[in-house]
Amino acid sequence: MIPYGRQDITQADIDAVVDVLQSDFLTQGPRVPAFEQAIAAKVRAKYAVASNSATSALHLACLALGLGPGDLLWTSPITFVASANCALYCGAQVDFVDIDPLTYNMDVGALESKLIEADRIGRLPKIVVPVHLSGQSCDMEAIHVLADRYGFKIIEDASHAIGGKYQEQYVGVCQHSDITVFSFHPVKIITTAEGGMATTNSETLADQMKLLRSHGVTRDPSLMTHKPDGPWYYQQIALGLNYRMTELQAALGISQLERLDQYVTKRHEVARRYDLAFEGLPITIPVQHSGCYSAYHLYVIRLHLKDIKMAHGDVFEKLRGQGIGVNLHYIPVHIQPYYRNMGFRIGQFPEAEKYYREAISLPMYATLSHDEQLVIQNAVKSIIQ
Repeated sequence: MIPYGRQDITQADIDAVVDVLQSDFLTQGPRVPAFEQAIAAKVRAKYAVASNSATSALHLACLALGLGPGDLLWTSPITFVASANCALYCGAQVDFVDIDPLTYNMDVGALESKLIEADRIGRLPKIVVPVHLSGQSCDMEAIHVLADRYGFKIIEDASHAIGGKYQEQYVGVCQHSDITVFSFHPVKIITTAEGGMATTNSETLADQMKLLRSHGVTRDPSLMTHKPDGPWYYQQIALGLNYRMTELQAALGISQLERLDQYVTKRHEVARRYDLAFEGLPITIPVQHSGCYSAYHLYVIRLHLKDIKMAHGDVFEKLRGQGIGVNLHYIPVHIQPYYRNMGFRIGQFPEAEKYYREAISLPMYATLSHDEQLVIQNAVKSIIQ
């Protein structure tokens, strides 16, 4: 089976992890801050805060921005559930903004219309989380203009997008947002096995996320209520969590980061071969907007079901039957049973639901060989034609 995603682990990665295993630090040591500094330098943000997952980073970001009971967070329905769940962890409420039918990212027009109505009824969101689906940035400048007008904070969910660019700057620079969150899950562009990172240009937000990721405990005398009792002393000054990244993860991340641009370039080459192979077929290939340089975490096709005259699920199963590990990213969050129980219903976000009925994610990773890709392309052509 050719998987839809796959990590690439080199001898240099292995050596980096072994070095940690032979060192004095396995959990908290010099490599975690080194990885944070390397990511911040790469994307040109002032600060980076490592965590044990992107989900944890999203939660920390929400907490640092003061999200809590009575507040509202908006995100896209086409995303993994963590983009919405992070609000619920804070006791806040969630709502969604429908997707753009071309990019599958948050539709700025739909966002503006929803904000106008929310302003009228006095129920504006505190935070909006645009999701850079497949690695292509949302229209962050336009979203930022709306944030200035309506007073909400922005967390970019860039779990798919490290190495991608918007307006010729790396995603994560936070020019148009408060915080950006990355994922280092094994199927992502680079991996730390599990792990996440939040970047920001605010020292206050960075310090708050660092405090909250480690139990709310500090050894900084300037933050304490009184002079330390001794060199052993620490204080818990907030209710935090254990969201820390390990030295092993950070060492792997530092090594992987050296190949980030190479990986994204190879993914673009894979995408171009798919684009050429599927010309003339009754499918929609990914649209890349000018001003965006996708990280190409995913390559999503949409089936023209009326022309194919075959059910979406049948195409999916036939591809799986030929050894192609296709997937579907994502089931709209608002139709998940947990969210249906909160009052969301089918029909609320029609573009997201239409996307779900037509989308299939094809295998996409930097080490996908030409021969493997030819097998995939031929299978798609034979089934669809």
